Amino acid sequence: MTEDQVGRILSVHLPGVDGLCAGCRWWWARLSPYPCYQAEWAVRWHARSAIRRFLDGRP
Repeated sequence: MTEDQVGRILSVHLPGVDGLCAGCRWWWARLSPYPCYQAEWAVRWHARSAIRRFLDGRP
């Protein structure tokens, strides 16, 4: 995965007004509480990537 792909996942899988994931409802017509598995995975991936860049000394 790339940073752009993970960013797209995070931009779609947002909490709806009812507390359910808007991305899951929109893409799969699935009622899933927020944070859904995709949002949790993307947040973890993003955090690991940021820590890796920090430890490697890259911007």
